[in-house]
Amino acid sequence: METTLPILSFSVAAAASAAAVFPKLKARIELSRAKHRSLAGHSKMSRRVAKLLPFYEFEGDQYFGCDGAPDNVVKQRKDAFFRLASLYAERYPKGRAMTKEAAEKISDLHFTETYRVPFQFSRLVREHLGTSTFMESSSGVTVTDVDGNTSYDLTGSYGVNIFGNDFYKECIEGSEKRAHALGPVLGPYHPVILENVQRLCQISGLDEVSFHMSGTEAVMQAVRLARYHTKRTHLVRFAGAYHGWWGDVQPGVGNPIPAHETYTLAEMSEKTLHVLRTRKDIACVLVNPLQGLHPNGNAPGDSSLVDSSRGGNFDRAAYTEWLKKLREVCTERGIALIFDEVFVGFRLAAGGAQEYFGVKADMVTYGKSLAGGLPVGVVCGKRELMRRFRDDRPADICFARGTFNSHPYVMTAMDEFLSRLASPNFRAIYDGLDTTWNGRAEKLNRMMTDADLPVRFANFSSIWTVKYTTPSRYNWMLQYYLRAEGLALSWVGTGRLIFSLNYTDADFTEVAERFVRAAEKMKADGFWWHDGVFTNKNIKRQVLKEMLAKRFGR
Repeated sequence: METTLPILSFSVAAAASAAAVFPKLKARIELSRAKHRSLAGHSKMSRRVAKLLPFYEFEGDQYFGCDGAPDNVVKQRKDAFFRLASLYAERYPKGRAMTKEAAEKISDLHFTETYRVPFQFSRLVREHLGTSTFMESSSGVTVTDVDGNTSYDLTGSYGVNIFGNDFYKECIEGSEKRAHALGPVLGPYHPVILENVQRLCQISGLDEVSFHMSGTEAVMQAVRLARYHTKRTHLVRFAGAYHGWWGDVQPGVGNPIPAHETYTLAEMSEKTLHVLRTRKDIACVLVNPLQGLHPNGNAPGDSSLVDSSRGGNFDRAAYTEWLKKLREVCTERGIALIFDEVFVGFRLAAGGAQEYFGVKADMVTYGKSLAGGLPVGVVCGKRELMRRFRDDRPADICFARGTFNSHPYVMTAMDEFLSRLASPNFRAIYDGLDTTWNGRAEKLNRMMTDADLPVRFANFSSIWTVKYTTPSRYNWMLQYYLRAEGLALSWVGTGRLIFSLNYTDADFTEVAERFVRAAEKMKADGFWWHDGVFTNKNIKRQVLKEMLAKRFGR
């Protein structure tokens, strides 16, 4: 009896411990299963992998023949590259000199210039295919650089330019006249803010508004308020989604410190819905509707264009169904559903993504275009989520403030923007919008097919991405042929094309013809040579071997 009692006590204790541990282990496994299988879904792993990748670069003939192309194709590519370099040197002398000087002092520019193409090819591109970062004027759907070159604008000013640069010039000009009497007086409000708040509440269908200096700050505040009111710690973001550059929403590569209160889960996944239904620590779910174009994928850019596996396909019905399921679960569990419309707000519909998808959020963040071309961030939310203090606990507050919040010039520019948006004549621009842009994408895809070119387009309304159908390590070269044809691209190259909605059919036809012309020249120059055997899988294996060889000195 004396020997059995300790054993029995130990067994009971072990069983109790197992009973306590098992639910936590089960929840941990379910959380892991809800992550997307790619590196975009595993932030810790992506950080580790990024630290292991060695730097190396191609030189000589290997630069133009790393895919095993025969000598005659290597020579053809090399000649074409330096012929294009001569054209750039002749066309952009002033702009290139200014860009080179600026890159020595502006760290942002130094970064973007370095990461336009895969790092193995970057140095030679910077030396010979540098373009002008400096623009002097804009008109209609074109921009003109400091060397006098006029190009069709496909940059979209990072999403700001929805209605055309001339539209925003008018907003800013009207703003300056109306705010001039008050000037940059900060703290008190310009009277126009009352109209802005009324319109924003009407557009968002929400109760209160908070103004900030940027979209990033707006998202920060929305998350902070959600945590404050739910008394929960974690936010959920989806693999690949961008919500600004602050730490909690960028837990992987790019953030030197790991985020500990962020769950990165798979979008459009039943396993994710199960996690939301069962965990008790989730304060909010962040949705960037732009991810509908490439769910669970990082924002596409030519710096990562090592093969032709870039995807992109927008299914409005499927994404709408996903958002509705998400809405149901968040309502059921008391989780704040936040739509981050900093990028897509007012591009899809006058009521934004909420109107476009027919799904109501608890909080919505806006930015970019809303202030008529000036910097702004806005949070709209339900009254119970927007309050920053508790009546029964006066020292328990949720602080957020900024020096330039509600700047008079920003507020008057916002009123100029919202006044135009409210006009029935102006709202007609949204009539048949998807039909127009889907039709244009179909037209350009047909043109590429008819010309037997390995380029295709996927679009989310007026936001496009370029895909490639032939396995190649040189797809990143297309951006330089496009620029040579007078198409202005952002630094991410062909990863994202952003059309303003004032493009006419004639404007688009001209852009389409230039696209085809650029692709034909690139094909003629041998950059899409293919031996009939090379696959994207082969390319990835080849890149892995190169990295291992560099890593281990072989």
